[in-house]
Amino acid sequence: MSSWQRHKRNTPWLLAMIPLAALYAALYLGLRTITGQLKLDGIIGIVLGLYICSHPAANMVDRLVFGRYLFQPGQARRAVILWWGLNLLVMLAGFAVIFGGMTRFSA
Repeated sequence: MSSWQRHKRNTPWLLAMIPLAALYAALYLGLRTITGQLKLDGIIGIVLGLYICSHPAANMVDRLVFGRYLFQPGQARRAVILWWGLNLLVMLAGFAVIFGGMTRFSA
């Protein structure tokens, strides 16, 4: 099995990233600090946000560069649109975590 076939349309992974971002946001708002050091909290947030954004970004590269994830015969157009919407939602959640980490890092 090729690496492409192993990771294509990994919806459960994308769905798992949203609660991860929400958990970081809850810790960020509730505790005000995770480690006691703002710079370290910021680094954790930035790295976590980049990790959350990595899979949707890889999906977009696969689409733009390699032409994958096109509408296949027998696929519902709605399912494809919802899948790309999920990618966008995860990407926005990752950007929010990065932004939170940057504000902690620069404080």
